[in-house]
Amino acid sequence: MLAAGCSGAPSADYPAWRWPDKEPPVVEPPEEPFPKIIALGWTNVTDSYPGLVFTNIYRSPSEINGNKTIAYIAVAPLLQVDWDVLSINDPTIQGTQDKLRTPDEYFSQTGAPVILNGGYFFSEGGKNYNASVAVSTSLTLGVNINYASIDWETMYYPTRGVFFQNSGGKPRVGWTYWSGGANHYLYNEPAANSWSKDPLQVPDANFPAKASNFAPQTAIGGGPVLLKDGNVVNTWEAELLYGSGADDKMPEARHPRSAIGVTPDGLLILFVCEGRGMTEGVAGMTFAEEAEVLKSLGCTDALNLDGGGSSCLLVQGSQTIKVSDGSQRPVASVVILKRR
Repeated sequence: MLAAGCSGAPSADYPAWRWPDKEPPVVEPPEEPFPKIIALGWTNVTDSYPGLVFTNIYRSPSEINGNKTIAYIAVAPLLQVDWDVLSINDPTIQGTQDKLRTPDEYFSQTGAPVILNGGYFFSEGGKNYNASVAVSTSLTLGVNINYASIDWETMYYPTRGVFFQNSGGKPRVGWTYWSGGANHYLYNEPAANSWSKDPLQVPDANFPAKASNFAPQTAIGGGPVLLKDGNVVNTWEAELLYGSGADDKMPEARHPRSAIGVTPDGLLILFVCEGRGMTEGVAGMTFAEEAEVLKSLGCTDALNLDGGGSSCLLVQGSQTIKVSDGSQRPVASVVILKRR
């Protein structure tokens, strides 16, 4: 007969248990991809937008240079993303019956994970008009408006800003003029127009500088050009972006703003800031302030886009800022990001 018992005490015949209980693995937080942006006081809020895998979203510090601020940027490596432009089809400023759409409507149409409002536009006589360049997959859908006037007697012919990318090239800024025919000119400097001066000549192949043919793969217009080759240029006066004349202070007042820029190491940055008191004390930015923020973020070329009530950045279909019209404004064009 064999009997066994257990007294509850460890047996002297066996060694103590020498295998430690298995502990759950330590999950390290992902490494911050852009620590220089964090060092400026911006907060990575990408986790607020589940499913976003190729772009990082940052929220501004609560104040920039003493001004209460609400701004967001989308930061995307161009090796991993493509950018494109969706727009009404108005390639010759003749107007179209194409519908203006809110960013929400563009999202419903495309599902693009990041959408920023695009260039200037206007509506008149039952038609919608692009007033800014819009190019998608080398197809021109809009050009920068090629005339300006206060009294419609004295006419000016401004060159206006564009952010573009040629096939196989890197994004950059420039100024364009469409002649009204086959010629679409690109310049490395703007015509130095001003409402306080007589109009300059109509731009051509050699004025205001030697022109090249403007035939990009992707492009969005707007203005002013904020940064070029690492320098703040802020060419709002030359681009005549103050519609009521020399006393118009809009460029130097704070408003909601949108912009697009690029860094030397190939990061595309989409920028938006809230304004007009949608959050108490948040007025927005001047063109100059917007330029300095984009430069601090590492951009060397940057273009201001349509702002005010048009300013809106969607991430995964969600608004970032409070739009100043109270609801999203239907717009003629948007910039989208998509994974390669």
